[in-house]
Amino acid sequence: MKLLIVDDSTMLRDMLSYALNEGGYADVTESIDGIDGLAKAKATQYDLIISDVNMPNMDGLTMVGEIRKLPQYAKTPILVLTTERSDDMKTKGKAAGATGWIVKPFVPDQLLKAVNIVLSRK
Repeated sequence: MKLLIVDDSTMLRDMLSYALNEGGYADVTESIDGIDGLAKAKATQYDLIISDVNMPNMDGLTMVGEIRKLPQYAKTPILVLTTERSDDMKTKGKAAGATGWIVKPFVPDQLLKAVNIVLSRK
């Protein structure tokens, strides 16, 4: 399984990579913002994308919408990992094409449970 994590925080990317590696997902690519994430998604096919919302250059929801326009990502699960908790933002995320919503700070076991669930549906 190839996973892409998109977050402007180096510390959070490190924490996510560590949690995913510990959960058995060794092939994890990191990306620093939506522009970088979109470019990496176009260059390589990923089985799951996890993205922050609030990032410089291109926010996560814009990136999710752009990725969903790519035919190869029509059914790929995309989880949003963010501090945003409002129903309005969750609605925007769903409209952009997000599969699920995880609120930061994340608990590694809960993150892995969500990852395992969406990947088993694929």
